[in-house]
Amino acid sequence: MFITSPVFHDRTDVPTRHTCNGENISPALEFRDLPAGTQSLVLIVEDVDATPDPWIHWLVFNIPPTTASVSAGHIPEGSTEGIANGGTHGYEGPCPKYFSGTHHYHFRLFALDTVLDLPATADKIQVAASMQDHLIDSATLVGLCEGTKAEA
Repeated sequence: MFITSPVFHDRTDVPTRHTCNGENISPALEFRDLPAGTQSLVLIVEDVDATPDPWIHWLVFNIPPTTASVSAGHIPEGSTEGIANGGTHGYEGPCPKYFSGTHHYHFRLFALDTVLDLPATADKIQVAASMQDHLIDSATLVGLCEGTKAEA
C-alpha cells in the first residue's frame, strides 16, 4: 500500500502553503494498493523530531477504504478527525519558526480490519490502543521542513 502527495515527494520539503508560514492547510494526498479486507484507514501526521515526544499534527480515523485521494484543505469524506497535539481538530502544519534544523513529518496511513468505535474527542493514544490487533498494513510518506528559529 502507498501514500503519496502530488505536491511533494517522499523526503522532500513540505510546500510553504501547507505550513504556518503559508495557508496552513493539509496537502492533497493519494492512497493506493490498499490490502484486501481493509475496513477503514487511519491517518496520523506527526513530527518525529519534536521533543520530548513526537508532535501530532493531524489525526484522522475511520477513513472509508474506498478513499483514493484527499483534496488539499479537506478531510476524507466520511471520516472522523481526532484531537491533534494542539488540542484541536484539524490539520496543524509544520511551523518552522518554532524550531531549528530539519524536522521530519511522517504522514502515516494504516489499513485496519475494523472501523474504530471512538468519538471525535479521541487522541493518538486512544486511536493507537483501538488499532491494536486490527492492523493489516501501513505506509509512510515523509515530508521535510527546515526550521527558522535562531539557535539560543
